[in-house]
Amino acid sequence: MTSNTMTQELQDQFLSTVRKSQEIALEAIKTMVDTVQSITPKIPSVSVPFADRLPKPQDVVANGYDFAEQLLGSQRKFADEVVKAAAPLLPGNGSGQSQAK
Repeated sequence: MTSNTMTQELQDQFLSTVRKSQEIALEAIKTMVDTVQSITPKIPSVSVPFADRLPKPQDVVANGYDFAEQLLGSQRKFADEVVKAAAPLLPGNGSGQSQAK
């Protein structure tokens, strides 16, 4: 088994565990919401000034993840460029040792 295969298997297992824990958490949240709704009295709608100007929760989440995706992409590009810039110093490239003479 290669190290890449083993790394991929570990990543797959980790992601699977995260997905399962997310499913459990989501079910718990749904149960809590149902329970709270069933035991709390109905509160009349109260008009909050400028509430219509506030972003919707799903928009806040989407914007946050869009930003995180852009940031992660930028970080990956930077890391790739760092690896390329440092490549001459890596063993086996020959240029780092031949200049030491």
